Amino acid sequence: MRIVMFGYQTWGHRTLQALLESAHEVVLVVTHPQSDHAYEKIWDDSVAELAERHGVPVLLRNRPDDEELMTRLTEARPDLIVANNWRTWIPPEIFSLPRHGTLNVHDSLLPAYAGFSPLIWALINGEQEVGVTAHMMDAELDAGDIVVQRAIPVGPKDTTTDLFHRTVDLIAPIVHESLELIASGRTAWTPQDRSKASFFHKRSIEDGNIDWTWPAEDIERLVRAQSDPYPNAFTHYKGERIRVLKASVSTGVYGGTPGRVFIREGDGVVIVAGADARKGRSRGLVVERVRTEAGDDLPATDVFRTMGGYLGRRP
Repeated sequence: MRIVMFGYQTWGHRTLQALLESAHEVVLVVTHPQSDHAYEKIWDDSVAELAERHGVPVLLRNRPDDEELMTRLTEARPDLIVANNWRTWIPPEIFSLPRHGTLNVHDSLLPAYAGFSPLIWALINGEQEVGVTAHMMDAELDAGDIVVQRAIPVGPKDTTTDLFHRTVDLIAPIVHESLELIASGRTAWTPQDRSKASFFHKRSIEDGNIDWTWPAEDIERLVRAQSDPYPNAFTHYKGERIRVLKASVSTGVYGGTPGRVFIREGDGVVIVAGADARKGRSRGLVVERVRTEAGDDLPATDVFRTMGGYLGRRP
């Protein structure tokens, strides 16, 4: 098959590598220009550089909406388009152009967690599994019939960084299996159950701002979800933004006001957490390691030296 690839960052890079290793011909690559956006500088292996090293023509586009792109796509005569981490909507005149349509690779177990940052949202929400889905693109984002789907378990200490490495390793086998099925002439795929669909927005820095009325279990997952190299979960203490790098749920039950710097436990300092903390029925969050505005990684006990005072969403 003649294949055109749309993709960006490491997800797109892994997809293009899998296509180049297949028995099929990659005739054109469309990718985004490099960005200085915080989330787009994470896992930023260059699709363009990989394509150029293999002599594949490259087009840089923010959106696929110009006449030159359509002309180049038509001239490429693709049998299939494969997309992964293309950041804007692909219109029907493009995704329906190839005779086999467009295969999109998405890092969630669709129909759940369509949209953006699925691994982060899934970990925050305590999902027991995450994974990768290859599906045929249609007019609704991440809603097409499923071709191949693979899952991995989420462990109690996993970070989003851990899950990224394990899910990105699924891309190549999923792409290869999908190509084999499509090339065989198969067209009957598994429809998504739209009653189970969910769609999530892009993460922003503010989404990592800790809300101490959340249960400690939820905040602990937020800390793991915003692991390096992602922008860390953070809070404010004495006018300074403090990034929380490592935390756990307390052994003891602590009552009071959410955000209160309360007591030492184990290797950290307990922060009162939970909307019902005043009833004395909630676990606290043991903050163990933090990063200061100056960039110093420190034990929490070096920052919260005296008990009392509050952590909050604003300085």
